[in-house]
Amino acid sequence: MAASTVIRGGWILTMDDRGTELPVGDLLITDGTITGVGPELAVPPGAEVIDAAGLLVLPGLVDTHRHTWQTPLRHLGASWSLNDYLQILLGQIGARYQPEDVYAGTLLGALGALDAGITTLVDWAHIQNSPAHSDASVAALRDAGIRAVFGHGWSIQPGWMRDPAPHPADIRRVRAELLADDDALVTLAMAAQGPDFVGIQLTATDFALARELDIPITSHVAGGRADSNSRGIAALERAGLLGPDLTLVHVNGAPEEDLRRLADHGGSVSISPQIELTMPGLGANVAVRRMLDAGLRPSLSVDSEAAAAPDLFTQMRFALAAHRAETPEDDPLPAMELLRMATGYGARAAGLADRVGSLEVGKAGDVLLLRTEGLAPLRAAAAAVVLAAHPGMVDTVLVGGQLVKRAGRLLADLDRARELAAATASRVTGALAGTG
Repeated sequence: MAASTVIRGGWILTMDDRGTELPVGDLLITDGTITGVGPELAVPPGAEVIDAAGLLVLPGLVDTHRHTWQTPLRHLGASWSLNDYLQILLGQIGARYQPEDVYAGTLLGALGALDAGITTLVDWAHIQNSPAHSDASVAALRDAGIRAVFGHGWSIQPGWMRDPAPHPADIRRVRAELLADDDALVTLAMAAQGPDFVGIQLTATDFALARELDIPITSHVAGGRADSNSRGIAALERAGLLGPDLTLVHVNGAPEEDLRRLADHGGSVSISPQIELTMPGLGANVAVRRMLDAGLRPSLSVDSEAAAAPDLFTQMRFALAAHRAETPEDDPLPAMELLRMATGYGARAAGLADRVGSLEVGKAGDVLLLRTEGLAPLRAAAAAVVLAAHPGMVDTVLVGGQLVKRAGRLLADLDRARELAAATASRVTGALAGTG
């Protein structure tokens, strides 16, 4: 008999293309897939019923760029510049990371994402210091129970920024032995170094490898000056490297004509508004309006918990504030558009638009239930979520129809994850302090 779950009587924001909203509705999940959305659905025999009266029901949120391995270093970089981050976290701490540290950080970060209603995570893991580091990343994502795209990055060793090298060849083993199934809960992408780090020739070599392996590509690109011949997006287009399998991260410095180039080739963007607005050297602007005007649909990300909050409610509000600050009063950004950035647009950037990002028949049963006491009296659900929701309101979370959080309590062993991460933080920051 099929396993069924009915989410009964909630205020449903489907986030489908029509913006369908049911102030009182039901959601039926059968064997991990949504099989019904509507009022007063029939309850199959033996189905589990979740009472969602007084709760908002949304698709699980999608974070399209997080260095999850850095979770044990939460808040360490609150006052860092971009150069501090590169030199300290990557150049010194990252080089000391052992596989068990990667496991600890990724496990706690993925569980923290679930706790905040994020059901899909692009784990941007530029910590592939050995094959064992990759294995630890994948194991932690699987153990957490999150839907994840494992972004296989590069090796961080002393001097890595001065001596660029091609993407680690071990990604072939990961593809063949660990993540060959593109329908699994954890799938593979290349977190490529990109032209800002290794120049266009090595970037072309790396992209060719990813496309040979038939996996998506995600890469940091700052954008460059408008008068620069080496600016990232334009250089990628000249080399014939843009495409619908590519997500570029940050790109706030790109001129609008370059953003249009990316949109014309079907590419996606991921922005990290909190860090981009607060970390000197990363941009000090968030180009939401220019991206939308260029035909792009930005997705949202936390980036690093070393210098940002771990939830997408925060990122939505930073993005909204950035857009309002640079936009005429007669051109506001609707709250529903912000919510799409955290759901459907994120699903597209993650390469999973056919599976997640909306509550529709045939999609995966990745669902977020939000408490509404702090939002009452509730009138405009999407606006309430964008303006006022926070992780403490996340009541229940399902991934593929499986409960991972219920009645405000994460079902995983969060204490163990915290202990592992604390041990990592003590070791790697202690070693750093010892060097002065």
